Amino acid sequence: MENSTQVVSFVLTMYGNIGNLRYLYFILAMLLYIFVIFVNAVVIVIIFVDINLHEPMYLILCGLLANEIYGSTSLLPCLMAQILSDTHEISVFYCHIQIFCIHTYAGVEYSILTVMAYDRYVCICKPLHYNVIVTKRKIQKVIVAVWIYIFVEVGILLSFTIRLKLCGNTINQVFCSNYLVTKLSCSLHTEMSHITDLVFGLVFTVAVPTGFISFTYIKILGVCLNSSTETKQKAVSTCTPHLVSLLNFSFGCFYDLITQRIDLSFVPYPLHGISSMYILICQPLLSPIMYGLKLSKIRHACQNFVASKML
Repeated sequence: MENSTQVVSFVLTMYGNIGNLRYLYFILAMLLYIFVIFVNAVVIVIIFVDINLHEPMYLILCGLLANEIYGSTSLLPCLMAQILSDTHEISVFYCHIQIFCIHTYAGVEYSILTVMAYDRYVCICKPLHYNVIVTKRKIQKVIVAVWIYIFVEVGILLSFTIRLKLCGNTINQVFCSNYLVTKLSCSLHTEMSHITDLVFGLVFTVAVPTGFISFTYIKILGVCLNSSTETKQKAVSTCTPHLVSLLNFSFGCFYDLITQRIDLSFVPYPLHGISSMYILICQPLLSPIMYGLKLSKIRHACQNFVASKML
């Protein structure tokens, strides 16, 4: 066993030697962050301003888009600072904060997508009881409960990581990762931390929601097969944005899980670095665009909002 050292900062090696390109990368990252904040905030504001959108489905969407802003904020400001840095160091405290934020973002994202799947299930399979089963007050309580549950869950997970004694401080990534930090540990509790990471990450945050979402879509498919063309079209129009968002996020999580656990030294640093941020960049970009374009009520509300400002 290696001797542990008092680690006060981590070095993020994935940035490599970017030289004068740092200024170009910084501008691109800043523009990306501004765009993500803008498009997500615009849809949230439109939902709050337009009284016709004060429905459970759009309240769930607000929770999803607020989480996109939270997730991108956990990465991009730090990314911009590291791009301009010569040492690419991050303090242990801020590293743990970033781990907490990224894990809570992922947990909340998947949980809200699960709530959205249930909303679509009730809307399509039990339309006559929708207004009784799904109410604005219930949705508000569920979204708050989701945030509290995920924050507590990730807090417990991180408590194992914080107590680990480390034998190194080099992280081969552009941001802090709980798995990569625990790999640096020379503590006897490392395996327990890995097991806890997998249990919380795969069982509670992924497996249970995936099973529930699969159940809802099996039910929706069963109703659609025995329904009119109008019902099928309604199901397609309301479920497509959710399915695209769900599949994109699931792919990002799976890709991140695999790439952190296998050797990708043969992949060029820029490509590996950009691809590792997939889940924290593509999802916050995709969600407002997909829901803004596919949901007719939001699309029309955006058009009316823009038209009213131009008069």
